[in-house]
Amino acid sequence: MRIHHLNCGSLRKVPPLGGEGPPEAMAGRRATVCHCLLIETDADGLVLVDTGLGTADRHDPEGALGADWVAYAEPARDPKESALRQIVRFGYAPGDVRHIVLTHLHRDHTGGLPDFPHARVHVHPAEYGAVTDPGHPHHRHSLDRFMPAHRAHGPLLTPAVPDEDTAWFGFPGVARPRGLAGELLLVPLPGHSAGHAGVAVRDDAGQWLLHAGDAYMYHGEIERTPPLSHPVFVPIQHGAQTDAETRVATLDRLRALHRDHGDRVTVFSAHDPWEFARFAPHADS
Repeated sequence: MRIHHLNCGSLRKVPPLGGEGPPEAMAGRRATVCHCLLIETDADGLVLVDTGLGTADRHDPEGALGADWVAYAEPARDPKESALRQIVRFGYAPGDVRHIVLTHLHRDHTGGLPDFPHARVHVHPAEYGAVTDPGHPHHRHSLDRFMPAHRAHGPLLTPAVPDEDTAWFGFPGVARPRGLAGELLLVPLPGHSAGHAGVAVRDDAGQWLLHAGDAYMYHGEIERTPPLSHPVFVPIQHGAQTDAETRVATLDRLRALHRDHGDRVTVFSAHDPWEFARFAPHADS
């Protein structure tokens, strides 16, 4: 297994906060990222974790993503940042991506779906239910954020299978994507969306990576005591969340995971550019 960290969408720039050590000490404002994973596997082909913004999003951002969101997020239009273009640069074809695992179905995570129309798209069953069941209390909220341009091709949306026998580091409600042989789990991190989940991947050395999606947006929220939020991200979290109390409880659990199991689990989020720089220090972000 080989894991690549990709920025699949540069968004508005944010300033560093004062009083931080490396890598926070990097000078100047940095573009927010859409941090995705590309996993090369022997049994399952290529697996993409989140997709960031796709090629069509850059060609017609207002039409694909919504004019209000584009005005606020200021997405870069460079097509080289798309997961599709980056995968081709690795020497693969788009059809080599057989599986996509999503933390949730918001526009900055699903934009690349049309670029891989034949891939099976795995989500936590709670997120699947929210977008497919008209009777779900968060159905309209969830569907409004799963953009029509990202689902017009009929993605192969598939609920992961609950694994009642696994409580991953004490997190209940874990689910396994169907048909994947590797050690990859969807770990519920609720509050940001109806079925928001982290994607946990165990590498060949037995260490875990947890892509925490939008459960938090700034590393100070889980690494600092007391927690430190970034003022640019706070209104974004408050505007998107489905349940504030649950989201805060999720943050508490991630802090405990980082504190108690940081030697076995590396946690990162979807949009923090300083976190991304730890994995891809030479990337232009």
